Amino acid sequence: MTLRINDEAPDFTAETTAGEINFHEWIGSGWAILFSHPKDFTPVCTTELGYLAGLSGEFTKRNCKILGISVDGVGNHQKWFKDIEVSQGHAVTYPLIGDPELKIVKLYDMLPAESGDTCEGRTPADNATARSVFIIGPDKRIRATLTYPMSTGRNFDEVLRVLDSCQLTAGEKVATPVNWNHGDDVIILPSVSDEEAKQKYPDGWKSPLPYIRVVPQPK
Repeated sequence: MTLRINDEAPDFTAETTAGEINFHEWIGSGWAILFSHPKDFTPVCTTELGYLAGLSGEFTKRNCKILGISVDGVGNHQKWFKDIEVSQGHAVTYPLIGDPELKIVKLYDMLPAESGDTCEGRTPADNATARSVFIIGPDKRIRATLTYPMSTGRNFDEVLRVLDSCQLTAGEKVATPVNWNHGDDVIILPSVSDEEAKQKYPDGWKSPLPYIRVVPQPK
């Protein structure tokens, strides 16, 4: 099953380090980040989960929950949490799904259908495609996806930046330009007429080209 932006995020029920959850119910009326990692007790994944734990308060400020997943069991996750806190300086407080039967990682196309139905005997290389991020909106639709190679740790500051853009553009008729960060100028969508734009932005805009209309980020 190939998932694309604006598709509904598949729902599921799963065991996590915080107990059983139903995904859509767990998201509630806010936003969510679903991210996977290839395997517990591996070096890059340890740095990733530790950094994200330190950044989790920023996601909370944005009404966005964090949910991790790998094909390891919940008990394995809980043992690994100690290593993450000791080595990275942050305790993991967000839940991690245990998916030893590979059901959810295949549901989200993180592993191919022919991957089997057990985590037994699988190496990190077998799970190389399972380093993905899904940003999911309150409507339970996928707003952005990112997939990294096994050898490349993710930049979770970038994930936060993308979340900021998704949240802003979900409520405003603007787009965010290259290297945009929260608070920077934005671009009025081409679908917005000049007449409509004047009502929203009575002070006007900067136009380096006829089709680029730059304005301060809406409050």
